Amino acid sequence: MAACVSRVELSVSCRSLLDRDLGSRSDPLCVLLQDAGGGQWAELDRTEKIKNCQDPEFCKKLVVDYYFEKVQKLKFSVYDIDNKSFDLNDDDYLGGVECTLGQVVSSAVFTRPLELKQGKPAGKGTITISAEEIKDTRVVYLEIEAQNLDKKDFLGKSDPFLEFYKQSDAGTWQLVYRSEVVIKNNLNPCWRKFSVPLQTFCGGDFNKPIKVQCADHDSDGSHDLIGTLETTLAQMQTAGAGSLVEYECIHPEKKQEKKNYKNSGIIRIKSCKIETEYSFLDYVMGGCQINFTVGIDFTASNGDPKSPDSLHYISPDGINEYLIAIWSVGSVVQDYDTDKLFPAFGFGAQVPPSWQVSHEFALNFNPSNPYCQGIQGIVDAYRQILPQIRLYGPTNFSSIINHVARFAAHSLQQGTAAQYFILLIITDGEITDLDQTRQAIVNASKLPMSIIIVGVGEADFKAMEFLDGDNGVLKSVTGEAAARDIVQFVPFRQFKNAPQEALSQMVLAEVPKQLVSYYKWQGWPPLKLPEIKAM
Repeated sequence: MAACVSRVELSVSCRSLLDRDLGSRSDPLCVLLQDAGGGQWAELDRTEKIKNCQDPEFCKKLVVDYYFEKVQKLKFSVYDIDNKSFDLNDDDYLGGVECTLGQVVSSAVFTRPLELKQGKPAGKGTITISAEEIKDTRVVYLEIEAQNLDKKDFLGKSDPFLEFYKQSDAGTWQLVYRSEVVIKNNLNPCWRKFSVPLQTFCGGDFNKPIKVQCADHDSDGSHDLIGTLETTLAQMQTAGAGSLVEYECIHPEKKQEKKNYKNSGIIRIKSCKIETEYSFLDYVMGGCQINFTVGIDFTASNGDPKSPDSLHYISPDGINEYLIAIWSVGSVVQDYDTDKLFPAFGFGAQVPPSWQVSHEFALNFNPSNPYCQGIQGIVDAYRQILPQIRLYGPTNFSSIINHVARFAAHSLQQGTAAQYFILLIITDGEITDLDQTRQAIVNASKLPMSIIIVGVGEADFKAMEFLDGDNGVLKSVTGEAAARDIVQFVPFRQFKNAPQEALSQMVLAEVPKQLVSYYKWQGWPPLKLPEIKAM
């Protein structure tokens, strides 16, 4: 199941709606539907009804779960409500619009004329939709130390760790954080700086009671309580700039039993900062453009494109695995690129007129302008070039990775979160220039780019899995480690009998995290900062 990136709140307004009521104006309501497949639409949400209004601005927001890796087809339908029934079949249809959620979130304001049917204008009336993420994007960063903690271990001191709890509305305590690193044999520990989302930590309420528990870790799980304290985020926030906030760590039973009991140690808040943690949507809505480039393997191991057993053979229904991969990934990414111009390259073929082997040739044979208009443009260029080149070899990736990296490096000089690059490589087999490719990926990991590799056919893809970096950090031949994991490899054969969207969901699921981790690493906020909005 794809992980929901976040929830999105859609604000809807209309202008100049059709007037269906005799003697008064329409009473509009907007319904949000999602494509359920097979021509069926499922209702997700609806606004309130506004009486007698042809220019409604609906107060009720429409809420939808957002997934980057899915094409989420939506329909906004506006009705004139003439009765109290929930069923809309007996109400007048004023028009609607079909679009994708990607189109809405990547537009500051999304305005379209209403249609009575797809392609048939209503004659008058427009709908405007704007999106906002429902999320408090702030994060609490804490640095904590302790002094003179009670000794709990018979043969040693204590192995202290911390747990933080927030108080629920019902008065119960809910665990929100446990320190990962147990500090061994130390009664004066200083824990590593850690962070907790503000929403998780205290629900955004700075005065909500927080309980901190310090315990001695035992490997069998029977941890011994050292002591507890209660505070609020507002109190902890006064720490910093040389002024520590100190709390006595109290063991309740010891306090009851011992008359001269003072405390079981002192817990100090060295620093408590609240910072904004931006999300993928913050960057996209803030104006970050996602640039999509395709690289296609034209090596001889694919087989003669005229032969039905070739991976480049285009079947009578006009498809092959290369085309399916281009369509399924491109159809998602294209919504995030305003100009819809996509560079497309081939590698591993002999190219006219010199018939030299090239590892980076434009599909449209125009090296100075390798851009194709939309995903359909890539498909058309691919179909046209197949009969004009000779499939050859070897399978080299580094040239095409370095090509996109040059553009990403150029955008890096802007010093803003304005451009992010996705390179889709579709290949049938084992890579020949593995060492150069490793170096190219390690270099690219410092740039605003991600690489998706789709393996077609039945070859052994062990080297691709190695490049993916899921089993440890990828290193170059010289031992330089990648700054972050930017490669996602997926073998097409796993998706042969799955719905087309399953492939795009799998290959694109990592991209939002990769984009956010890159800009966080650089310390760059979105171009246009979001307003803080609590749930």
